[in-house]
Amino acid sequence: MFARWAKNAKAFTKVGREIAIAVKLGGAEPDNNPRLRAAIQAGRSLSMPKDTIEAAVHRAASKSETNYEEVTYEAYAPHGVALFIETATDNTTRTVGNVRSILNRYDGSLGTTGSLSYVFDRKGVFSIKPPATDLDELELDLIDHGLEEFFETEEGLVLYTSFNDFVAMQKALEERKLEVLNASPQRIAKTKVELSLEQEAEVLKLIDALEEDDDVQHVYHTLKMNEEEE
Repeated sequence: MFARWAKNAKAFTKVGREIAIAVKLGGAEPDNNPRLRAAIQAGRSLSMPKDTIEAAVHRAASKSETNYEEVTYEAYAPHGVALFIETATDNTTRTVGNVRSILNRYDGSLGTTGSLSYVFDRKGVFSIKPPATDLDELELDLIDHGLEEFFETEEGLVLYTSFNDFVAMQKALEERKLEVLNASPQRIAKTKVELSLEQEAEVLKLIDALEEDDDVQHVYHTLKMNEEEE
């Protein structure tokens, strides 16, 4: 119970930082700020209480929130796995020190900025509830708004767009009153590294340690998980 509460609290903190950055960049009105709408949706998908979300937006708008900035790091895990680390920080010296320390502890290393830009594609990723409409018709409709591909899951549909079409797709889904479960820009590995179970475990320990750091928002990687289908 306490472990679950701690996990939820950490997830809520990360959403709160994303809300703070979104408000800083685009204002506190969700209708006029697609990134803020996405951050709020992320909070809802985690069952973050409505008043907690509203309080985070209010703090950011009133300037009482800590001034966070986005900083990214490119790194390598053991066995040639590339990592792209996104952080939200109010102290870059602390953050880079923590990231470097975690990497060193698990046999990883920090790369130079831009060294892995070619390894990941930036995509908009949307998870929506299954619509009542015909899927073929929906696909044709959403192609005009940047849809690149989609697939079905047990929960619903997952849609992919280019990063530049993220806002257009977000608006299109809202206009069609489709229920969005989650929406976020993500970095998708172009190619993946396949490892043994033992090697995979080493890499996952590093990724888990990075994600536990308070300043780290997301860790993207090129590891092909052994349960992934060909």
